[in-house]
Amino acid sequence: MSARAPRPVGTVTRGTTNPNRLRRMDRWIAATQGAELRRADDPLAVDLGYGAAPWTAVELLRRLRSVAPRARVVGVEIDPARVAAAEPYAREGLRFVHGGFEIPLPRRPLLIRAANVLRQYDEAEVTAVWRRLCGRLAPATAGSRGGLLVEGTCDEIGRRHVWVALGPEGPRTVTFATRLGSLDRPSDLAERLPKALIHRNVPGEPVHAFLRDFDRAWAAAAPYASYGARQRWLRAVRDLTADWPVTDGPARWRQGEVTVRWDALAPGAWGPGNP
Repeated sequence: MSARAPRPVGTVTRGTTNPNRLRRMDRWIAATQGAELRRADDPLAVDLGYGAAPWTAVELLRRLRSVAPRARVVGVEIDPARVAAAEPYAREGLRFVHGGFEIPLPRRPLLIRAANVLRQYDEAEVTAVWRRLCGRLAPATAGSRGGLLVEGTCDEIGRRHVWVALGPEGPRTVTFATRLGSLDRPSDLAERLPKALIHRNVPGEPVHAFLRDFDRAWAAAAPYASYGARQRWLRAVRDLTADWPVTDGPARWRQGEVTVRWDALAPGAWGPGNP
């Protein structure tokens, strides 16, 4: 009798998904990680918890291959019925497996994308999940910083999205991304903060101070609204850089994004470099 496969780590999510829901995250990954993927011998990416339909895994393969033609994607789902439903969409460079946070693959991936997966978990569980997933990433080498975990939350149609990027050593940055035409003020993004931050949007916490300052910069940039929401966003983010460690520049800001160092926004109990 063959040994029984170990039970996947994690719990079944609601599985809600829509085509193009993760386009903002995917664009950022392609732009910032394209060179790393091209250099890799095996540019393997994981779409963890893709949900009731495999749209996000199919789209991730297409977007990664636009910058790294040899990229391949494995969709990992904890619900075996979802894996079976996804099988007809398998193709060269794309397959689907049953699993969870243990990432049941023989090779460590260069990218793990986990969008809207931790939303249903308790904040106290996030550290252990991050640590487990970071431990499955491709390690850093002389020519590489190692793999990347991108974990975050977005709304149902992908207009607003916030994610944390983590390497094998732990969290690096937080990115805020939005459809600018639908934005009243930057703090509207608070409802899409990832689980590690969403309960920390209260006075005294760094992420609350950041969103407060972002709203103030947005209000001060109101005269630029006559040139369009993008110009107002560009001005507000430029002003924000005076007090916050923004790590990207105008090329990304024009996409309705801004990325900030994790240690500037981390809750006090977490600190730089954790989990």
